[in-house]
Amino acid sequence: MTAARPLPTEPSVPELEAQQARLALPRFTHEDAWALGSLLVELARERGAPVAVDIRRGAQQLFHCALPGSSADNDAWIDRKRRVVERYGESSLLVGARFRAKGRTFEEGSRLDPDTYAAHGGSFPLTVAGAGVIGAVTVSGLPQLADHALVVEALERFLAG
Repeated sequence: MTAARPLPTEPSVPELEAQQARLALPRFTHEDAWALGSLLVELARERGAPVAVDIRRGAQQLFHCALPGSSADNDAWIDRKRRVVERYGESSLLVGARFRAKGRTFEEGSRLDPDTYAAHGGSFPLTVAGAGVIGAVTVSGLPQLADHALVVEALERFLAG
């Protein structure tokens, strides 16, 4: 296990928007889901992170892994965060940040069932150039900013590879 990484600070709404635009994919296949999911698992294992990882394209689950220390609660968080991405087409952290920027919480401002939707960091849209949002990659098990940062790091490495 490596030394603990400092917790990231929440990026601004414009930073999150730019991040999302920058991390659009040229395509996303079943093999890409395996590669991205495996990369996330590798990064989490290197850090001793007790996370669950999920990748979906539309309604189909293409990848799922629950590392030691994660629980069924993480799967429930994955579902709630992923539903925010599916509904808004933006990362779960960005959706929550937009509400906070207006001085409201997602829970009170969206009027959506908090047992079904969670605008907490960790779910990121899989956006394919020319097709738009086709799915989501989600991590749960760390504080929300660290979940988000792990997904972003994996997407950056995946796109660079």
